[in-house]
Amino acid sequence: MTKKNNIVVVGAGTMGNGIAQTFAMKGHAVAMVDLDSTALERGMANIEKSLGRFLKKELMDQDSLDATLVRITTSNELTSAVKDADLVIEAVVENEKVKRAIFTQLDAEAPADAILASNTSSISITRIAQACSNPERVIGMHFMNPVPLMKLVEIIKGERTSAATLETTILLAESLGKVVGIAEDYPGFIANRILMPMINEAAFALMEGVGTREAIDTTMKLGCNFPMGPLALADFIGLDICVSILDVLHQGLGDPKYRCCPLLRRLVEAGKCGRKSGEGFYPYEG
Repeated sequence: MTKKNNIVVVGAGTMGNGIAQTFAMKGHAVAMVDLDSTALERGMANIEKSLGRFLKKELMDQDSLDATLVRITTSNELTSAVKDADLVIEAVVENEKVKRAIFTQLDAEAPADAILASNTSSISITRIAQACSNPERVIGMHFMNPVPLMKLVEIIKGERTSAATLETTILLAESLGKVVGIAEDYPGFIANRILMPMINEAAFALMEGVGTREAIDTTMKLGCNFPMGPLALADFIGLDICVSILDVLHQGLGDPKYRCCPLLRRLVEAGKCGRKSGEGFYPYEG
């Protein structure tokens, strides 16, 4: 599947529109699907803004920008969008029930030979695949944010994912210029199994008064050579997403070390979810 393909991305949020842009930049026809028309409009606006930055930095020319936008279509209707799909990537909210419902529909309406991938950052691919009559074609394809810039794609093979599905997905990710990391299907996979406990511990350190938010982030940036401190990174990811992943880790692995910090959960309950909401561990403008 390294030829130019028909790609469908389900979900027009931060990850969905980033995935759509990345495939379109490499020449693929992409349909971005979302039930919310406002989300589709916002997703396309974000793609145009991102491409504008590529143009400004002379990483692409105007003709390439225009051609990329032409390759992206939007739709509120999943059935018609997936009828000719080669690959469908689900990129909706990190909720297993919601994802399984989408995969049930994809299983019924996408071509029998289409690969069905989830961009989940923590939820079991094996369980998601239970919603499908052919779990052999279901795989995890976890992109990193911001998708057009981050090199890694974490690929997760479910218990019944076929070798052919895995091989094709690896080749396709590499054709995007990405580097592949293969993870086994355990909660959090590799990236978040390691990252989220660090973010959680930083939240505990803040809650317990070990240091201010600035001191914690500066210490990790300058002491460990991280490009961004853990609290600022949590705001960038979304505190609600961090809580969801920690809950998956805690439930799936049964280890109390994954217990979500009460401060982190309290911020989410107050609607302070990070950059996207205007406030998290830090305040944001615009």
